[in-house]
Amino acid sequence: MTAVTPIHPNSDADALVGEAFTAMHEASRARGALSYQERLDALQAIYDMTRDCEDRIATAISADFGNRSRHETAMAEIFFVLSAVKYAKKHLRGWMKPERRHVSWLFKPAANRVVYQALGVVGIISPWNYPYQLAMAPIVFAIAAGNRILLKPSELTPATSELMATLIAERFSPAVMSVVTGDADVGKAFSRQPFDHLLFTGSTAVGRHVMRAAADNLVPVTLELGGKSPTIVHEDYSTSAAAERIAIGKCFNAGQTCIAPDYVLVPNAQRDAFVRAFEAAVTSYYPDVSESVDYTSIVSERHYERLNALLADAEAKGARIVTVNPSGAAIDPASRRIPPTLVLDVTDDMDIMSEEIFGPLLPVVGYDGLDAAIRYVNDRPRPLALYYFDRDKDRAERVLRDTVSGGACVNETLVHCAQDDIPFGGVGPSGMGAYHGREGFETFSHKKAVFHQSRINGTGLLVPPYGPKLDKLLGFIIGRK
Repeated sequence: MTAVTPIHPNSDADALVGEAFTAMHEASRARGALSYQERLDALQAIYDMTRDCEDRIATAISADFGNRSRHETAMAEIFFVLSAVKYAKKHLRGWMKPERRHVSWLFKPAANRVVYQALGVVGIISPWNYPYQLAMAPIVFAIAAGNRILLKPSELTPATSELMATLIAERFSPAVMSVVTGDADVGKAFSRQPFDHLLFTGSTAVGRHVMRAAADNLVPVTLELGGKSPTIVHEDYSTSAAAERIAIGKCFNAGQTCIAPDYVLVPNAQRDAFVRAFEAAVTSYYPDVSESVDYTSIVSERHYERLNALLADAEAKGARIVTVNPSGAAIDPASRRIPPTLVLDVTDDMDIMSEEIFGPLLPVVGYDGLDAAIRYVNDRPRPLALYYFDRDKDRAERVLRDTVSGGACVNETLVHCAQDDIPFGGVGPSGMGAYHGREGFETFSHKKAVFHQSRINGTGLLVPPYGPKLDKLLGFIIGRK
């Protein structure tokens, strides 16, 4: 059995995580990858668990947030995972099939192929904002690749984390999938384990710590981070139509989405019209923010205070705040609901323009000319997503070509993440690596290069003692004069 780098427990967290990892590592090395049928069975178990426990999952998530729209949970958590499972099952046999590769004429009639091999034990650290989807979706692709999974869900959504631990323990052998729950100390201990691959979804700041810890064991990492995803509205596009789609993207889950529009660039001449259109859209969607079951609360008191601090800082530095609360009803701070809020006249020295917002606050930045908008985006760290609204295909292609982002939508927000057949991931400070679709299978697989020598071959010409025949062959190959 392959030796595993020892973890020296210096805390209860190290002991807890180390024990779970060691058991799974030993199973991985003793039993190898999951077979095709075992992968299908595991994927079906995830599907059945998600479908049959939809109400329990929605209840747990809503309890963790204070209020989370059940419809949003059904769309962004339940449907998302079910769709990923169906897609993976449909394509699994094709993904697992070895690929034939070209052989140089020098080595024919040998054969080359690439074999997709399970890595072994995959660690997944999932976040709180979509606590079920962002745990189970990467698990789907890691299982499809034949791996065994150790999951560390977020401590900020304890009801959901405990429910996932219970559901998984009921349906899976601990040698195939297991869950460890706990606080930040457990997360740190988790990051120190010598996994065969580690996927982290969360903030850029924490992602740096995870990558640093993984480096001690040379663990390859996939980082799904975030950043400030821009939206550009062209002057020829309907302001009201853009505002409606942007309002949905910003208000879904109260903006607690890694790919939510973080700020919007609108032509200076249309800024006030955009503000009015955004207010009208929010009024249509959430007539009473204080009572609407469709409007999600901020997940914790700390995040609630952080968002209010961003607003206070911006206002103190000269920003104009437009709070969109259609009913005008007072909102109880205990509910942790923050109305959709536009922030105008922003400047770069405001915290809201340097920190990822992760809430229902939307800075509105005016621009003159598409060149200026592109330059504004490119002057900042590369984002996880970019959104562009324009009916002109050539201009849209120019924006996509001249900016770099993890993903993008034209005339829409968010939904590129829900497409089964395209990868999802960041670039630069917004992440590294990708999953979803075939890319998810490949992320959690090792592409093993295999060369098959033929019974009849020419390697006898390549062994010493070297002589004139090899000189002639090398002269022909190299092209000597």
